Amino acid sequence: MTLRVGVVGAGFMGRVHAEAARRAGATVVAATASRPDRAAAAARAVGAERGYPGVAELLGTAGVDVVHICTPNATHAPVAAAALAAGAHVVCEKPLATGLAEATGLAAAAVDRVATVPFVYRFHPMVRELRARLAAGEAGTVATVTGSYLQDWLSRPTDDDWRVDSGLGGASRAFGDIGSHWADLFEFVTGDRITRLSARTAVVHERGTQQVPPTEDLAALLFTTAAGTVGTLVVSQVAAGRKNRLHLEISGTDASFAFDQEDPERLWAGRRAGGQVLLRDPATLHPSAARYVRLPAGHAQGYQDCFDAFVADTYAAIRGEAPAGLPTFADGLRTVRVTDAVLSSAAGDGEWVEVTP
Repeated sequence: MTLRVGVVGAGFMGRVHAEAARRAGATVVAATASRPDRAAAAARAVGAERGYPGVAELLGTAGVDVVHICTPNATHAPVAAAALAAGAHVVCEKPLATGLAEATGLAAAAVDRVATVPFVYRFHPMVRELRARLAAGEAGTVATVTGSYLQDWLSRPTDDDWRVDSGLGGASRAFGDIGSHWADLFEFVTGDRITRLSARTAVVHERGTQQVPPTEDLAALLFTTAAGTVGTLVVSQVAAGRKNRLHLEISGTDASFAFDQEDPERLWAGRRAGGQVLLRDPATLHPSAARYVRLPAGHAQGYQDCFDAFVADTYAAIRGEAPAGLPTFADGLRTVRVTDAVLSSAAGDGEWVEVTP
């Protein structure tokens, strides 16, 4: 079965989604943009067969099986709800919604559909290797986790983007945009859950107005988990020189492991007797990691490869398969809950807040 795909939003992420859809064997038949008069340009941008003036027209006449939502954050929930109501499967960019009630409703509405959120860092082979080693107990007792997600694309006071506008991007920017990726990755590889946290946020450059308050440039938090692990995390979009550095280090009594998204071909493993760097080599990886190797060892894989694997697994689920580790709307809801707890704690001057399971 060749799936028919509609892409809502024709910016950078829309093009990434469309390319991944084609590589997974689907046909991109429809696209929409932010304005009706940009329908034809949207179709050209993502390589769709036809542009539609709006979401209603796309859902009503294009005959799509899957809708990919790549629009500003505040539109995710209504577009996803409309697509689900029309009977389509959905791939929705994170955050799933800018409010907890909306995200909860979407997760409930998606129970009879394949509905996924592109937490694509799960699809690095070395992330799957880390997950397999932790599941096998190689770390011993996981005592601490430290991490960061650092970017610099808003480090100058003149830098701007629609995400800065809380009306479009939601109440949280730095944590909701990238901290959510880190939180999902940590919980995915460990199988553990963040249960309590204390957070601080800061605005470095005042980009907002009295009508539209600024969203945070950075967030720092201390947290504990269901298993008793203590963790720290720093998230920043004003860290000069860091382009997209997600770093996760898990320290156990028998072994520690560290993954750096900007160097995804390697996984560091440390023990009392010494450390080693594990390489992405299909001959040595756990089978759950090796299945995501597309190129021989030494031939670098990257972000688009992760995205391609995520979309391929989503489409496999639509066809009735059950790929392991597919991030669903339930995972999207989970990160909205963590983000909500971060904002609540920061508003309370760093008070400890329980994270809803």
